[in-house]
Amino acid sequence: MVVAGVGDDGAVLRPPAGRELVTVIDTMVAGTHFPAGMSARDVGYRIVAVNLSDIAAMGAQPRWMTLALTLVEADADWLEEFAAGLYEAASEWGVMLVGGDTTSGEQLVVSVQMSGDLAPGTALYRSGATAGDTVFVTGTLGDAAAGLEQLSAGAGEQYLTRRFARPSARVGVGRALAGIAHAAIDLSDGLVADLSKILEASHAGAELDLQRLPLSEELLRTVGREQALRHAMGGGDDYELCFTLPESGLPAEISTEVTPIGRITREPGLVCRDGDSVVPFDNTGYRHFR
Repeated sequence: MVVAGVGDDGAVLRPPAGRELVTVIDTMVAGTHFPAGMSARDVGYRIVAVNLSDIAAMGAQPRWMTLALTLVEADADWLEEFAAGLYEAASEWGVMLVGGDTTSGEQLVVSVQMSGDLAPGTALYRSGATAGDTVFVTGTLGDAAAGLEQLSAGAGEQYLTRRFARPSARVGVGRALAGIAHAAIDLSDGLVADLSKILEASHAGAELDLQRLPLSEELLRTVGREQALRHAMGGGDDYELCFTLPESGLPAEISTEVTPIGRITREPGLVCRDGDSVVPFDNTGYRHFR
């Protein structure tokens, strides 16, 4: 519960008895993480959604958030729209804003820190993937990368641009997997890059079946299969979940929300197969400071 929220130097929070806390933080910089001209409402929604995605990847229930906002200029209309998007995303999972800070600067920068809770010993990590596990993903992949290209080219709202601006945080799936999945991560930097983080942490390898990657009809119709695969494997910004566990252990309530795309192997490295062919793919995803 919130003992003290906005109005003091800090929030005082009391987690439910016997629960462990999970804390995440994400920062978005205009022109780097989203087009500078993206609507204020979508900026507000997206910064909450990407934090919800991290909470989901840990298997936690989101509870509270704080906001740090750097503005080039104070624009009341922009702030009103931003707040509307922020609260829209937060209200989906009952997340409360309990504090924050606003400053001026040379660039629009938005940071949200979010906390959640879960039962002791049930947090999902990247390090537990085991040979023989099935690799699953939620939703469809590659839509956000195509949507960002369209937004950057000046396109208006449509399915693909919305998939970038308003990612769907898979909190329900994450909670169903808590204490069950062997390893999990959210797909922010691209499937290949993020799955590779699981493999590195788990000292394992994987084989992916590219023919099983879930690709939306809109993506295939817009860019074709070859480019859709590139977006799915290396585009980033999907904020879907990737996780591993034996297929027999998949919770029934999420079976229709996920797709099996490969398996964990003992041999290190990631092998991508398209039918009988091995497809080389060295994309390492988004990296800062390169």
